[in-house]
Amino acid sequence: MYAIIADGGRQYKVEEGQLLEIDFREAKEGDKLTFDRVLAVSSDSGFKLGKPTVSGAKVSAKVIGQTQGEKVYVQKFRRRKNSKRRTGHRQKYVKVLIESIA
Repeated sequence: MYAIIADGGRQYKVEEGQLLEIDFREAKEGDKLTFDRVLAVSSDSGFKLGKPTVSGAKVSAKVIGQTQGEKVYVQKFRRRKNSKRRTGHRQKYVKVLIESIA
């Protein structure tokens, strides 16, 4: 059984027991999250596609913790001006455990 959910402008294919990294939000470890925007659900009884969402479908998840992604370096260079700049960025994520699809 799996579901396709939309969160933060992205779509994720999730299954029960799966660990998932979503965009950062203020949530403490152990908090419960509910994703209401379920676009599709596949189960033993068949596949249900929403228009645009499946009515009554919810995916519940538990917050495991906060993580950071890989470091991305941004370099700016202006030729013949003796100007160089290098900065770095690490995106923040929230790691969640998908508990149930209903």
